[in-house]
Amino acid sequence: MARPMELALRLGWYIFKSKITRRRRYPLVTMLEPLEACNLACEGCGRIREYEPVLDRMATVEQCLTAVEDSGAPIVSIAGGEPTLHPQIHEIVNRITAQKKFVYMCTNALLMERVMKRIPPSKYFCFVVHLDGMEEIHDKSVYRKGVFKIATRGIKTALEQGYRVTTNTTVFNGCDEDDLIEMFTMVTEMGVEGAMVSPGYKFETVPNQELFVSRQNARRIFKNVLDPKRGIRFYNNPLYLDFLRGNREYQCTAWSNPTYTVMGWREPCYLLGDRHTQNVNDLYDENLWDKYGVGNDPRCANCMMHCGFESASVFGALKSPRDALKMIKEGAVQNSGIGAG
Repeated sequence: MARPMELALRLGWYIFKSKITRRRRYPLVTMLEPLEACNLACEGCGRIREYEPVLDRMATVEQCLTAVEDSGAPIVSIAGGEPTLHPQIHEIVNRITAQKKFVYMCTNALLMERVMKRIPPSKYFCFVVHLDGMEEIHDKSVYRKGVFKIATRGIKTALEQGYRVTTNTTVFNGCDEDDLIEMFTMVTEMGVEGAMVSPGYKFETVPNQELFVSRQNARRIFKNVLDPKRGIRFYNNPLYLDFLRGNREYQCTAWSNPTYTVMGWREPCYLLGDRHTQNVNDLYDENLWDKYGVGNDPRCANCMMHCGFESASVFGALKSPRDALKMIKEGAVQNSGIGAG
């Protein structure tokens, strides 16, 4: 199933309405984490470490639906934790897609085929399968042999059954660029809608801080891996890919991806959780964002994550007809602003 044109139209209309009503800050994507527990312990993941005291908690279906309604964004990215561990994930997804909101569910794919039995294929639903490389490297990164084979089998099965599927890859320091290119080529040939990619964020709770790549090194890596001549189909919009290559600069707009967790809305963003609030509107406070971003908070110095900068590229395109034309010409408007965990 291909990316629906309705997504581009709905997102465009939503942004237009927000502009004419003079909303200064508004969400493009609701990041929903119905639980923080996971059936893997990936080396670069900060979530399971940060939320260790509440790993036994799960948001209820109603809490999830209320969060989606309160945010109001047309796109919902369900992450965690591993969403497929939630016993009611099918109800959460099906009730959100019934509202004709577009749902992207991030997964390591270990339980993906089981979930397919209760979530039907729909243009409003897309699996986002995490892959950090080919078999040897991916299995090493998740500390379990056999995960790569399960993930690629899940992708193949989902595509055969008519599901929308993308992949998501996190790039770390010392990565094998040739291996990444091989993996991206493989999933393109398998027929996924595209591959999402971003450098890993330097979570303070991760013991091995050498794992995370600096902005300078990330740009060197992406200039090679994201070479358009390779014919790889990436899901991120072309302006964000230019940013990753070092050809553009943006100011973070992480407020456009508010994140709801088992403890409430993360403040200020998906990556930084200095506190939690029960009111999503607290995340749009003018004074809050004076404290964060590159140059304001050292934790933001090397961040290039799509949850903060892909949306920034969308807002930037609204001010530049040339950039907007590039997004439309390359058929990427429907991808814009989507961030996966």
